[in-house]
Amino acid sequence: NLVGSTQDTDAFNLYDYLGDNWGIIFMHPGDFTPVCTTELAAAANLIPEFEKRGVKVCGFSCNDSESHSAWIEDIKVATGADVTFPLFCDPTRDHSLSLGILDQTNKDAKGLPLTVRSVFVLKPDKIVALMLTYPASSGRNFDEILRAVDTLQLTSKHSVATPANWKPGEKVIVNFPLSDAQADEKFGKEGYSIVEVPSEKGKNLSKHYLRYTKDPLNG
Repeated sequence: NLVGSTQDTDAFNLYDYLGDNWGIIFMHPGDFTPVCTTELAAAANLIPEFEKRGVKVCGFSCNDSESHSAWIEDIKVATGADVTFPLFCDPTRDHSLSLGILDQTNKDAKGLPLTVRSVFVLKPDKIVALMLTYPASSGRNFDEILRAVDTLQLTSKHSVATPANWKPGEKVIVNFPLSDAQADEKFGKEGYSIVEVPSEKGKNLSKHYLRYTKDPLNG
Protein backbone atom coordinates (compact mmCIF):
# COMPACT_ATOMS: atom_id res chain seq x y z
CA ASN A 1 0.00 0.00 0.00
CA LEU A 2 1.00 3.65 -0.41
CA VAL A 3 0.15 5.94 2.48
CA GLY A 4 1.35 9.54 2.47
CA SER A 5 1.06 12.73 0.44
CA THR A 6 -0.06 13.71 -3.04
CA GLN A 7 -0.38 17.11 -4.70
CA ASP A 8 -3.77 17.52 -3.00
CA THR A 9 -3.58 15.86 0.42
CA ASP A 10 -1.27 14.64 3.17
CA ALA A 11 -3.63 11.79 4.03
CA PHE A 12 -3.60 9.68 0.89
CA ASN A 13 -4.17 5.92 1.12
CA LEU A 14 -3.84 4.03 -2.16
CA TYR A 15 -6.07 1.12 -1.15
CA ASP A 16 -8.82 3.47 0.00
CA TYR A 17 -8.52 5.42 -3.24
CA LEU A 18 -8.77 2.29 -5.37
CA GLY A 19 -11.65 0.74 -3.44
CA ASP A 20 -12.93 -2.27 -5.41
CA ASN A 21 -11.60 -0.98 -8.71
CA TRP A 22 -8.65 -2.05 -10.81
CA GLY A 23 -5.68 0.28 -10.47
CA ILE A 24 -2.71 1.50 -12.49
CA ILE A 25 0.35 3.04 -10.85
CA PHE A 26 2.76 4.94 -13.07
CA MET A 27 6.23 5.24 -11.53
CA HIS A 28 8.29 8.30 -12.47
CA PRO A 29 11.90 9.05 -11.44
CA GLY A 30 11.31 12.76 -10.92
CA ASP A 31 9.27 15.83 -11.76
CA PHE A 32 9.97 18.10 -14.74
CA THR A 33 11.34 15.29 -16.88
CA PRO A 34 10.41 15.48 -20.58
CA VAL A 35 9.32 11.93 -21.36
CA CYS A 36 7.31 11.63 -18.14
CA THR A 37 5.63 14.95 -18.90
CA THR A 38 4.20 13.51 -22.11
CA GLU A 39 3.22 10.30 -20.33
CA LEU A 40 1.24 11.98 -17.56
CA ALA A 41 -0.51 14.04 -20.24
CA ALA A 42 -1.37 10.86 -22.14
CA ALA A 43 -2.71 9.22 -18.98
CA ALA A 44 -4.82 12.30 -18.19
CA ASN A 45 -6.32 12.33 -21.68
CA LEU A 46 -7.22 8.64 -21.37
CA ILE A 47 -9.07 8.92 -18.05
CA PRO A 48 -12.46 8.34 -19.78
CA GLU A 49 -11.08 5.09 -21.23
CA PHE A 50 -9.74 3.99 -17.86
CA GLU A 51 -13.07 4.85 -16.20
CA LYS A 52 -14.93 2.73 -18.78
CA ARG A 53 -12.83 -0.20 -17.62
CA GLY A 54 -13.27 0.50 -13.91
CA VAL A 55 -9.62 1.50 -13.54
CA LYS A 56 -8.31 4.23 -11.23
CA VAL A 57 -4.97 5.87 -12.03
CA CYS A 58 -2.23 7.05 -9.68
CA GLY A 59 1.17 8.54 -10.45
CA PHE A 60 4.30 8.31 -8.30
CA SER A 61 7.38 10.54 -8.36
CA CYS A 62 10.30 11.29 -6.04
CA ASN A 63 9.39 14.90 -5.26
CA ASP A 64 7.16 16.77 -2.80
CA SER A 65 3.64 18.08 -3.27
CA GLU A 66 4.76 21.63 -4.11
CA SER A 67 6.94 20.30 -6.89
CA HIS A 68 4.14 18.04 -8.13
CA SER A 69 1.69 20.94 -8.32
CA ALA A 70 4.16 23.06 -10.30
CA TRP A 71 4.86 20.17 -12.68
CA ILE A 72 1.14 19.57 -13.21
CA GLU A 73 0.77 23.23 -14.17
CA ASP A 74 3.60 22.85 -16.70
CA ILE A 75 1.93 19.74 -18.12
CA LYS A 76 -1.33 21.64 -18.59
CA VAL A 77 0.36 24.54 -20.38
CA ALA A 78 2.62 22.34 -22.52
CA THR A 79 0.07 19.71 -23.53
CA GLY A 80 -3.39 20.97 -22.64
CA ALA A 81 -3.93 17.93 -20.41
CA ASP A 82 -5.31 18.40 -16.91
CA VAL A 83 -3.78 15.91 -14.45
CA THR A 84 -6.50 15.42 -11.83
CA PHE A 85 -5.51 11.97 -10.56
CA PRO A 86 -3.24 11.70 -7.51
CA LEU A 87 0.54 11.98 -7.93
CA PHE A 88 2.14 10.33 -4.91
CA CYS A 89 5.08 12.08 -3.23
CA ASP A 90 8.28 10.27 -2.26
CA PRO A 91 11.02 12.91 -1.85
CA THR A 92 12.89 10.83 0.75
CA ARG A 93 12.79 7.64 -1.40
CA ASP A 94 11.47 5.74 1.64
CA HIS A 95 8.51 4.27 -0.26
CA SER A 96 10.65 3.50 -3.30
CA LEU A 97 13.12 1.67 -1.09
CA SER A 98 10.43 -0.39 0.63
CA LEU A 99 8.92 -1.30 -2.75
CA GLY A 100 12.32 -2.25 -4.19
CA ILE A 101 11.95 0.01 -7.22
CA LEU A 102 15.12 2.14 -6.98
CA ASP A 103 17.57 2.03 -9.88
CA GLN A 104 21.08 2.28 -8.45
CA THR A 105 22.46 2.91 -11.94
CA ASN A 106 20.29 6.00 -12.50
CA LYS A 107 20.89 8.85 -10.02
CA ASP A 108 19.85 12.47 -9.73
CA ALA A 109 22.08 15.53 -9.29
CA LYS A 110 22.32 14.82 -5.55
CA GLY A 111 23.51 11.27 -6.16
CA LEU A 112 20.22 9.71 -5.04
CA PRO A 113 18.94 6.71 -7.02
CA LEU A 114 15.80 7.27 -9.05
CA THR A 115 12.74 5.05 -9.30
CA VAL A 116 12.46 2.51 -12.08
CA ARG A 117 9.99 3.65 -14.76
CA SER A 118 7.47 0.89 -14.21
CA VAL A 119 3.73 0.51 -14.69
CA PHE A 120 1.88 -1.66 -12.17
CA VAL A 121 -1.62 -2.94 -12.91
CA LEU A 122 -3.45 -3.99 -9.73
CA LYS A 123 -6.50 -6.22 -9.59
CA PRO A 124 -9.38 -5.33 -7.24
CA ASP A 125 -7.85 -7.66 -4.62
CA LYS A 126 -4.71 -5.42 -4.77
CA ILE A 127 -2.58 -8.18 -6.29
CA VAL A 128 -0.20 -6.99 -9.01
CA ALA A 129 -1.48 -8.49 -12.26
CA LEU A 130 1.10 -6.96 -14.60
CA MET A 131 4.30 -4.94 -14.49
CA LEU A 132 5.87 -3.15 -17.46
CA THR A 133 9.23 -1.38 -17.16
CA TYR A 134 10.58 1.20 -19.59
CA PRO A 135 14.00 2.85 -19.92
CA ALA A 136 14.23 6.61 -19.39
CA SER A 137 14.59 7.22 -23.13
CA SER A 138 11.45 5.34 -24.23
CA GLY A 139 7.96 6.69 -23.66
CA ARG A 140 5.27 4.26 -22.56
CA ASN A 141 2.82 2.86 -25.09
CA PHE A 142 -0.62 3.69 -23.72
CA ASP A 143 -2.41 1.75 -26.44
CA GLU A 144 -0.62 -1.33 -25.13
CA ILE A 145 -1.43 -0.44 -21.52
CA LEU A 146 -5.14 -0.23 -22.36
CA ARG A 147 -4.93 -3.46 -24.37
CA ALA A 148 -3.19 -5.16 -21.44
CA VAL A 149 -5.99 -4.06 -19.10
CA ASP A 150 -8.55 -5.45 -21.57
CA THR A 151 -6.87 -8.84 -21.70
CA LEU A 152 -6.34 -8.99 -17.93
CA GLN A 153 -9.97 -8.21 -17.22
CA LEU A 154 -11.24 -10.65 -19.85
CA THR A 155 -9.06 -13.56 -18.74
CA SER A 156 -9.78 -12.99 -15.06
CA LYS A 157 -13.47 -13.77 -15.63
CA HIS A 158 -13.48 -16.28 -18.49
CA SER A 159 -11.64 -19.54 -19.22
CA VAL A 160 -9.66 -18.06 -22.10
CA ALA A 161 -6.25 -16.62 -22.93
CA THR A 162 -5.41 -13.96 -25.53
CA PRO A 163 -3.03 -14.54 -28.45
CA ALA A 164 -0.28 -12.22 -29.60
CA ASN A 165 -1.44 -8.74 -30.57
CA TRP A 166 -5.03 -9.54 -29.55
CA LYS A 167 -7.60 -6.78 -29.51
CA PRO A 168 -11.17 -6.85 -28.13
CA GLY A 169 -13.55 -8.60 -30.50
CA GLU A 170 -10.91 -10.90 -31.97
CA LYS A 171 -10.79 -14.63 -31.33
CA VAL A 172 -9.30 -15.87 -28.08
CA ILE A 173 -7.62 -19.10 -27.04
CA VAL A 174 -9.35 -21.76 -24.97
CA ASN A 175 -7.50 -22.03 -21.64
CA PHE A 176 -4.74 -24.61 -21.92
CA PRO A 177 -5.66 -26.49 -18.69
CA LEU A 178 -9.14 -27.35 -20.04
CA SER A 179 -9.52 -30.76 -21.64
CA ASP A 180 -11.55 -30.99 -24.83
CA ALA A 181 -14.42 -32.46 -22.81
CA GLN A 182 -14.30 -29.50 -20.43
CA ALA A 183 -14.13 -27.14 -23.39
CA ASP A 184 -17.23 -28.85 -24.82
CA GLU A 185 -19.04 -28.12 -21.55
CA LYS A 186 -17.79 -24.55 -21.32
CA PHE A 187 -18.19 -23.44 -24.93
CA GLY A 188 -20.31 -26.14 -26.60
CA LYS A 189 -19.00 -28.65 -29.14
CA GLU A 190 -19.43 -26.13 -31.95
CA GLY A 191 -18.31 -23.21 -29.82
CA TYR A 192 -14.60 -23.54 -30.49
CA SER A 193 -12.25 -24.79 -33.17
CA ILE A 194 -9.17 -26.99 -32.94
CA VAL A 195 -6.10 -26.06 -34.96
CA GLU A 196 -4.67 -29.15 -36.60
CA VAL A 197 -0.91 -29.32 -36.04
CA PRO A 198 1.63 -31.97 -37.11
CA SER A 199 2.59 -32.94 -33.57
CA GLU A 200 -0.98 -34.07 -32.82
CA LYS A 201 -1.77 -35.78 -36.13
CA GLY A 202 -3.14 -39.31 -35.75
CA LYS A 203 -3.19 -39.19 -31.95
CA ASN A 204 -6.20 -39.83 -29.74
CA LEU A 205 -5.88 -36.87 -27.40
CA SER A 206 -8.04 -35.72 -24.51
CA LYS A 207 -6.78 -32.19 -25.01
CA HIS A 208 -5.60 -30.34 -28.11
CA TYR A 209 -3.31 -27.50 -27.21
CA LEU A 210 -4.36 -24.82 -29.70
CA ARG A 211 -8.09 -24.09 -29.72
CA TYR A 212 -9.86 -20.86 -30.60
CA THR A 213 -13.21 -19.46 -29.57
CA LYS A 214 -14.94 -16.11 -29.92
CA ASP A 215 -14.32 -13.25 -27.52
CA PRO A 216 -16.93 -13.89 -24.79
CA LEU A 217 -17.45 -10.15 -24.29
CA ASN A 218 -17.29 -8.80 -27.83
CA GLY A 219 -17.40 -11.84 -30.11
